[in-house]
Amino acid sequence: MIDEFAKGILHGRLRRDRKALLWKLDGLSEYDARRPLTVTGTNLLGLVKHVAIVEARYLGEVFDRPSPEPLRRWQDHDGSDLWAAEDEARDQIIESYRRTWDHSDATIDALALDAPGHVPWWPEPYLNTNLFAILVHVLGETNRHAGHADILREGVDGRTGMRPEHEMQIDEDARTAYCAKIEQVARSAASVEA
Repeated sequence: MIDEFAKGILHGRLRRDRKALLWKLDGLSEYDARRPLTVTGTNLLGLVKHVAIVEARYLGEVFDRPSPEPLRRWQDHDGSDLWAAEDEARDQIIESYRRTWDHSDATIDALALDAPGHVPWWPEPYLNTNLFAILVHVLGETNRHAGHADILREGVDGRTGMRPEHEMQIDEDARTAYCAKIEQVARSAASVEA
C-alpha cells in the first residue's frame, strides 16, 4: 500500500513540474524562447528539449521500454539536446515532450517501484537500479530545470511562479523597492566583512 501511495506522490509531482516547465514558454517570442540567457548558453526551449530527452531515456530505455520518440544513442551525446536547431519548431519540441509524458506515464503505471532497471551510463555500482530511484532522479532533473526556467523567464519579462492561475500582477515599484532593500543589506554586510 505504501508503494502505491509513494508512487502516486512522486508521479503527481512529476506531472506538476512538467507543466511548470512548459508554462515558462507561454507568450514568448521565438527569439526569447531560444536565445542564450546565461554565459553557458542555457535557454528556455533547450531546457524543455533536454528534459524531454532525459525523461525518455530514464523512463524508457532504462526499463527496456524504448521511447517512440527518435533519440540519438546515449553514447553519442554532444550537447545538442540543450538547444533547438533552426529546423526544430517549438511546437515540435513541445509535442515530443508531451508524447514522452505519455510513454513515461505508461512505464510508471505498468511497473512496481521495485521494478529493476539498468542505466548503462551510470558508474558501478549504480548501473542496476529500480523505478523508485529513477522516479526520484527524473523528478529531481525536472524540478531542477524548471527552477532554472523560472529564473530565466523572470530575467526575460519578470514573470514568475509555477502555474498561471497563481501568477500575480507585477508591481514594478514594490519589486524595485524590495530589490533595493536586499542590495542595501548586501552592501552593509560586505562593508562589515572588509
